[in-house]
This record gives sequence, C-alpha cells and structure tokens, in this order.
Amino acid sequence: MNLPKPILALINSFERLPGIGPKTAQRLAFYLLRVPSEDIAEFSHNLAKLKSDTKLCSICKNVDEVDPCNICTNSLRDPTKIIVTSSPLDVYAFEKVGFKGKYHVLHGVINPLDNIGPDELYINELIKRLTDQIADSADVKGQTVPIELILATNTSMEGEATAMYIAKVIKDRGYKEDEIRVTRIARGLPVGGDIEYADDVTLSRALEGRLKF
Repeated sequence: MNLPKPILALINSFERLPGIGPKTAQRLAFYLLRVPSEDIAEFSHNLAKLKSDTKLCSICKNVDEVDPCNICTNSLRDPTKIIVTSSPLDVYAFEKVGFKGKYHVLHGVINPLDNIGPDELYINELIKRLTDQIADSADVKGQTVPIELILATNTSMEGEATAMYIAKVIKDRGYKEDEIRVTRIARGLPVGGDIEYADDVTLSRALEGRLKF
C-alpha cells in the first residue's frame, strides 16, 4: 500500500531529525493524525517561532531571545570563569547545577569524518573573546585578571580532540598561566555506578581525578 503523499512527506521530515529512525518517524506521523487540528496548528506555530524568535548570542554563541544573551549581560555572573561547551544543551545542564560563570558554545566538535574542522566551529571567536577580555581587564584594573577556561566538551574521541586543540591554540598564542588557566572537567564513575562495570578509560580517569576525603 502506498502512503498518502502528506504522510510520506512528514515521515521523511521526521527521519532527518537526529535519533529518529524510520519506525519512529512513522509512529510520530500517524500519531499526529489523531491529534486535534488546533493542537497541530499550535505545533506548527511553535516550529515557525523557533527560527524567527531566537537569536545566536554574538558573544558566547548560545541561543536566546535577545542578543547579547541574558547570561552575557548578567552583571552578577563571574566573567573570569568561562565554560566551553559543544552544544547549547550543555549550557542548560550546567545551569541546573548552579554554575555562575559564563559560557562559550562551539556548536559541534572537530570531526574529520564529517568534514568538521576548527574553522567550522566558533573557536576563532573564542580566542578573540579571550584576547579582548584580557586587554579590557588590563586597561581597567591596571593588571591582567586571570581567566579560567573550563573545557567541557564530551569525553568522546572527538570531544577530547577538540579540547586538546583549543588548549594547544591558547598555548601557541603565548598566553601565560596568570592570563588564561585552561582546565578540563573531571571524568570518572557516575553516581550509583558499579566499579565492576566501568570501562578501563573511565576507571583510569576516576583514579587520576581522585580528591582528598
């Protein structure tokens, strides 16, 4: 049986979303057939507003309704602590745990297999931002205020490569420890996890990141 063209088109659209396979796309499409028309209209309206009413922050590259974003313009935030993430979703994860510094979103990680290099990410913008911030702090204070750059890309091979690349760029630019201190988020065992099921890399990281008890 051939599916009606509107349903087939919607299924194809769903399949282009990350994590959505053919079966899930079909279930979503047929589910929406049962949804009241007013709910479909609201859904469509929200999709349109997603693009028209959101902006990319010109400073940190996070997504917000205004530019600069609410985090960048918040004077209560600590500008000397900047977390570098690969996705805006990671920003919200750190917000949930009460981080009070600022962010820089790369919108991806270095992945040669997908033809994503450093120039496709917001790495150059990060370096310029750090340079400008150091210059501004020296002008106002008469001395450089050190910045802690917290690399919080995922612990995948691509995430590690991205973190190492950023650290190398900063080192090659000649920044000193009292200007930019590069740190990496700790990695180890998850809360509630069993040691016997941990992989070798995770267990090694847990040992390396151990703290005084």
